[in-house]
Amino acid sequence: MFQEPDYREHLSLALSEVLHDIGVNERMVMRRRRHVMLRETMDKISYRLTDTNMTGYCLGSQTEGTTTIGLDSDFDVLACHHDLNIIQDWSDLEHGKENYLMIQDENTSPGYCFLQLLQPYDPLSVTVIPDEHHISDRSGRILLKNTICKGVIQGAVEHGPSHAIQGQPGLCDRDNVLALPCKSWHQSASGWLGRQGIGRWPTQDMRRFAASTGCFVVPTGSKVSVYPDLEWRISTTLAERCLIFNLNITQIRCYVLLKMILKSFLNPQGEINISSFMCKTVLLHCIQNTETSVWKDNNLFTCLTYCLLELHSCVQNDCCSHFIIPENNLMAGQFTADTKHILSKNICELIQIDRQWLFSIDIDDLGHRLQVKLNMVPRGVYYFLSFLEIQEKVLTFGYLDIANYISRCHMLVLYYLHNKNIMTMKQSVSKLMTFSDNGNRLQQAAFKFLAPFIFTSYGSILASSSICENNQVSPQALVWLSAGLSSDITSSRLKLASVFYSTGDMERAELILRHTEQQYYSYPVEPICRCWEKPQGAITAEFMRVCSEQSEVCIKHITAFCVRFIHKEINCVPRELRYEMFRSTQDDMIHRNQYGDFWMAWVVVDSIPFLYFLQYKIYRHLQRHQDQQQVLSKLIRTIVTDENLSHKETALNILGQCMEQENRPQQALKCYLLSLQQRARNNAANFHICKLLSGLLACQ
Repeated sequence: MFQEPDYREHLSLALSEVLHDIGVNERMVMRRRRHVMLRETMDKISYRLTDTNMTGYCLGSQTEGTTTIGLDSDFDVLACHHDLNIIQDWSDLEHGKENYLMIQDENTSPGYCFLQLLQPYDPLSVTVIPDEHHISDRSGRILLKNTICKGVIQGAVEHGPSHAIQGQPGLCDRDNVLALPCKSWHQSASGWLGRQGIGRWPTQDMRRFAASTGCFVVPTGSKVSVYPDLEWRISTTLAERCLIFNLNITQIRCYVLLKMILKSFLNPQGEINISSFMCKTVLLHCIQNTETSVWKDNNLFTCLTYCLLELHSCVQNDCCSHFIIPENNLMAGQFTADTKHILSKNICELIQIDRQWLFSIDIDDLGHRLQVKLNMVPRGVYYFLSFLEIQEKVLTFGYLDIANYISRCHMLVLYYLHNKNIMTMKQSVSKLMTFSDNGNRLQQAAFKFLAPFIFTSYGSILASSSICENNQVSPQALVWLSAGLSSDITSSRLKLASVFYSTGDMERAELILRHTEQQYYSYPVEPICRCWEKPQGAITAEFMRVCSEQSEVCIKHITAFCVRFIHKEINCVPRELRYEMFRSTQDDMIHRNQYGDFWMAWVVVDSIPFLYFLQYKIYRHLQRHQDQQQVLSKLIRTIVTDENLSHKETALNILGQCMEQENRPQQALKCYLLSLQQRARNNAANFHICKLLSGLLACQ
């Protein structure tokens, strides 16, 4: 099987080179993984700071680095809730928590379980059904339904246990899987810990780590279950992630090719007959059953053929055994006899016609690239992105994803702090510092991204309090504001300038703004805002070049985050912008998403419009009329030409305020009406219009 004919070795090497060129190489795989693991770590930090009893784990192709631009993989997140204690033995009962015992008996499908509600002091005493999410079975046990998680995530399409966020142009689809953790390794997977394949893979270290990760239960029943609403699937997803992280590059390339085959030949219309998880499982079985030395670049095509043969056998037998819990048949009830016949026929054809089908894979131009690499067609016949262009794209969107996640985490922390007292805020900042002092390398890297934003917000809150007391900025507030200046190229500096403006220190505020504007136009800067989900706008070639050439630290120097003030910072906000905190009428509140629109109770403004507005106000105060008119023109030009503004309605509102101060009420009214076209509800423009018209009527 593994004695390669010369042409197969030649084809394997060419195929490996093509996959390298489209980004499936050691460097890009590791960079993809680091980007996503940074995202996961920032999530964990923000949950810790906000006392959220939850952990998010990033999973799937994006995390594994087993994807390409053309595969367009979605983003899988396991949202793990720790409010419930899931146990396998009554000795693990915890007081003060709801305890559930994992039960596997003749009524549960292999790889699935029931969750029985227990009492800490008398486990068998629960006989009363507490709510509609529980049910009593024939034995009198109180079981938790998996339907408790239905409808949890608004705007999501439910597929079994996952909630897919789809249909947002320019954004990666997200698959959110809700889960409950069990600290101990599941008993049904204990046999796997003692098994070892021909190539001594997985290693003992991998198995030891896998066992330390425990397991999860996710809310979905087997397709062949008699009790689909009561079963919970047992998941060993962190152990599986560990295994994928330990594959060599040939094995990763083989997995990527299997996914391309799925998309091109086996699930061409987007239907999910065979899942990528089944392909991953087949790959892991094949790796376990072969010598490690087989998996190398000059053997790639034969390894791929071996995986297809194994997949064909699985389809023929209606059985694909879970790699860690082999009793769980992933194909049970998955497809009809007709579908099985078609799939079997298609896989068989791929194996029999040898390499020809590779040339018809359009994903990432793989087929055309392979033809060129094998000298079957001249190099100039087809055009496709070079390796450097693909690297630029992958790194650019990776950096932007990190930046967007910083924005999201900062917003969640602000939401937590907005109604907390100073002591609680101080405690949160102290918690944050532990990740710098005692964290691992990934936590320290995440800390360096998140901390400046939180320092700035904390300093601004302290400043607002001291301004209220004596119109001065306390030394402590200045220390924290200064510590946050490295957040990005604009937002923290603008907040500091706004603090000085609010105390009447116009000269220091003007100096900061002038320096910030110079810095902004010295770099290829992209605006960042995740207050609401919006498509990514056009990205400049210069920005992509910087991303390709520099490490992730460059994010701080090439991004301009939106500026956020919660209500506790109100004394640091110019008077004209404070209306944004009261943008919603009682009727508007009905149209706000309680989970995502909480920022509407704050002042949130894009960096550059805010910079020009502050300059306008300062130059007006300093009676520098020519400079005042110049920045007003810049503000107008920015609003008209910048397509990447996330809060254009707010920018139009502050422009309207400027027009009122210029005694140009008609232009001010036009700005407010344009603002309402951007956001009809939850918009301070409604208040500005009423105030403007009231003033005009009073003058008549």
